[in-house]
Order: sequence, then structure tokens, then C-alpha cells
Amino acid sequence: MSVTTAILLGVVQGLTEFLPVSSSGHLVIAQHFLPGFNQPSVLFDVVLHLGTLGAVLVYLRREIAMLFSSLVPGGSGRVGRRLIALLALGTLPAVVVALGFGDYIEASFDRLSIVGGALLVTGAILLISSRYSIRGRSIDEIGTKDAVLIGLAQSAALLPGISRSGSTIVAGLMRGVDHAAVARFSFLLSIPAITGAAVFKFNDIALVSGDAVWGYLAGFLASFAIGYLAIDIVIKLLASRRFHLFGYYCFGMGGAVLVYVAFGLA
Repeated sequence: MSVTTAILLGVVQGLTEFLPVSSSGHLVIAQHFLPGFNQPSVLFDVVLHLGTLGAVLVYLRREIAMLFSSLVPGGSGRVGRRLIALLALGTLPAVVVALGFGDYIEASFDRLSIVGGALLVTGAILLISSRYSIRGRSIDEIGTKDAVLIGLAQSAALLPGISRSGSTIVAGLMRGVDHAAVARFSFLLSIPAITGAAVFKFNDIALVSGDAVWGYLAGFLASFAIGYLAIDIVIKLLASRRFHLFGYYCFGMGGAVLVYVAFGLA
């Protein structure tokens, strides 16, 4: 894998991790059309996700600092600990699904038809968001039911083509959570999800040759930089009520993929 290819995939990951169009689905599509691309298992995908994880940690550094301080005696206290508990609760559904259906999920990364169909589902989810007000409860008012439903939406996004950011944000909007609050909760929820995937695939790092290290590093840096910009774009799109417009894009991309597969071109 060349450094140029790695950077290109890093840009794709950085844009699509937070824009509601499914980063995993777009990586499957991009890798299908890039000749000579080869990676050990899904390790390179995990490296790119670590880049976007770094973007979240930097962008939400104040919220994360508050969460850490809540664990220290004399810190921010109950509010921070409550949010940590909600994030843990929201992470649980994805853990259960990953452990129970991990082999099927990983196999789906090799099937363009699944990606195409899942993108259509994402498109429908995003269009639903236009029906809900962007004004609602703050992040401090998110409850256990909200966290569970948002977590269930995240677990569905383990399939390539289902947008994690799109499904979790729309789930929060449907529960009456403010757009800025649910966006931040969604991005915070990505931290344990991405970290868990990285730990699960850590042993695969031994499969990376010395020559490939530079490509992995380039992909990581590209994903980090573009991901940081994409977070800000999502928050602004939610505020301007244009978030749902990505649904039309997902319909177009999903439809094109299914046509490609149906005509036996895959």
C-alpha cells in the first residue's frame, strides 16, 4: 500500500466518520476500487479510526477533562460521574452485538451488497431527522433511556454502511435532546467504541511489514486532521437544519453500489 493510497483513505475516513454517511461503508467502497490495496484483516481501518479518535479527544478536550476530573476527589463530581455512567450504558449494546456477531460483521466488510443496502437505511434515518426540532434537552438532562436507545443505534452502525454519527444523533433528536448536546454525546460515545476496536485488533499489528508503517502513519495523520474539521462541520449543519440533506447522498451512493453489484460488476 502506497503512502498516497493511505492518505486518500485517511481523508475518506476523516470526512465520513463524523459526517453522517458511514466511514466503514465508504472505506469498503474505496478499497474495492483501489487496485493493489491489501491490508491484514481490518487493522488499517482501525488505525484510521484511531486518527479520528484523536480528533475527538482534541476537539472535546474540555468535556473529557471534566470527565477525568470527576473521578478525582474534589473534582467536578456528580455531573461528570453521571455522564460517564451514561456513556458506559450507551456502549454496552455495541459490546454485546460485537461479541455475539463479530464474525458476521467482519465478513460483511467484504460484501458490497451489504454496504449498498445499509447506505439506503442510513439515508432513510437521516431524512427522518428533519421532522424533529434541533432544540431540546441539554447533555446534563440525558437519561438512561436516552443512553440505551442511542447505544442501540450505535450497535447497528457496526455494519458497514450504517452511519454511527448519523444513527446516534438522530436517535437523540427523536428523544428530544438538543442538537449540540446529542452531537457531543455521540462523539464522546465514539471514544470507547473506537478504543475497543483498536484493542481487539491490537494483535494484528504484528502482521504489518516494516515498509507499510509509513503508510499507516500517513493514514492516521490524514484521518486526524480531516476528522477534526468534520466534527465542526457536523455541529454547524445540525444548527442550520441541513443535517438531513446527507440522506439524499446516501440514497444515491447506496443505489449506485447496488446497481454495480446487480449487473455483476463487483
